[in-house]
Amino acid sequence: MSRRTLKLPSWLPLDPYILALIGTVVLAAILPASGTAADVAGGASTGAVAFLFFLYGARLSTAEALDGLKHWRLHLTVLICTFVAFPLLGLAGRGLVPYVLTPQLHSGFLFLCLVPSTIQSSIAFTSIARGNVPAAICAGSFSSIAGIFLTPLLAAALLGNDGGGFSVDALLRIGVQLMLPFVAGQLLRRWTGGFITRHKKVLGYVDRGSILLVVYTAFSEGMVAGIWHQVTPARLGALLGAEVLLLALMLALTWHGAKRLGFDREDRIAIQFAGSKKSLASGLPMASVLFGAQASLAVLPLMLFHQMQLMVCAVIAKRRSRDAREEQLVSGPVSPRPAVAS
Repeated sequence: MSRRTLKLPSWLPLDPYILALIGTVVLAAILPASGTAADVAGGASTGAVAFLFFLYGARLSTAEALDGLKHWRLHLTVLICTFVAFPLLGLAGRGLVPYVLTPQLHSGFLFLCLVPSTIQSSIAFTSIARGNVPAAICAGSFSSIAGIFLTPLLAAALLGNDGGGFSVDALLRIGVQLMLPFVAGQLLRRWTGGFITRHKKVLGYVDRGSILLVVYTAFSEGMVAGIWHQVTPARLGALLGAEVLLLALMLALTWHGAKRLGFDREDRIAIQFAGSKKSLASGLPMASVLFGAQASLAVLPLMLFHQMQLMVCAVIAKRRSRDAREEQLVSGPVSPRPAVAS
């Protein structure tokens, strides 16, 4: 008799990295860093954030980014969705305070709306759905670059004292820990690019390990400060409901809005997946810089939204792929897209 194994449904992609993040949060809850250990973890976390943004800069090909500007209408649409439409919906969420969300949870909800788009998952889902993959690559890259500058500035402007405000100290932290390493990575790319390409897999583990360190430090500070007593199961459920509505609105806006703007089906797919998603990899280290001891509550909405967007977009991508196959059977094969976005 064959042995049956329990498998998750194919439409429910539970990101293994989310499991690692959850494990890190549990570790911080059981064994939070305090005293000298907290100082060591905080210093290591600061260095990890700087190193992450150095790698972001070193990986970015300036030539490819400039070539992608040919499809400027699509990229501008994604940027507007990411840094205008999302923040407006985040601000509208203030109406949920204090009856649905606490002020601290709303700050995290609003911060989620300010984070740049993803690159890897946007490309993957666009490819599955048979969309414009080169455009998704460029759109995600442009969003990540813009987010390094726009996310901290928008957070300072919209979050006020919750995000540090426009103090000289906050701007210095942003410059030293985020922007300066990114610029250094770009300037040194000529010498470091080959090494990074050859060791891409290993450095990928370094990336993720650094983010886990940031999460552990942030949640340890939250445990020591006792801020987790503010999150009840009812509040957590309300936060999930608000994020479901947020994702649904952005998926509808990116799909139907792109149609109204005259984009074809392949471009609309790229716009939907790049314009409706938020980057956990960029948002977590930014939150650690901007929120300090409050970072654990600030990143909670982003962590929940990240897993939610993966599950929902996996379903949508497969549905779009099935629709494309059916259209192809009716109308015959279509010519493939050129190698670069145009």
